[in-house]
Amino acid sequence: MTAPASRSWDKVEFYSSYFLMLVLASVIGTRLSFASVWQIPALDLVFSIIALVLVLASFWIARKRRSWRVWIITFAAATQLLPMVLRYPATLFPLLGGLIPVGITVWALVALSRKGRQGPQARDS
Repeated sequence: MTAPASRSWDKVEFYSSYFLMLVLASVIGTRLSFASVWQIPALDLVFSIIALVLVLASFWIARKRRSWRVWIITFAAATQLLPMVLRYPATLFPLLGGLIPVGITVWALVALSRKGRQGPQARDS
């Protein structure tokens, strides 16, 4: 009975990464929509456009490959966070505080995605 459980936990990563890509696309799209109001440095603008295109394309190109989804999510998040931290180093402290729940969530997703992969275990009665 571990096979159906492992298939359902494998879907946890799939749907959570798609939800994260949707959130990233909305954040980057919102940032780009305000580019006419607040001036964004040219390099940030180029990286944000590339990240938005990759995130939107990843719904199709990375639908079967987990590693591609992870790399696209990492690149898109880095294009939004690194310029901010490099220009305003004080923003690093709230980001580090925000890593605590993110780390717990990542740990839980990894644990859930690996559940049931080791085969049946003997139970002591």
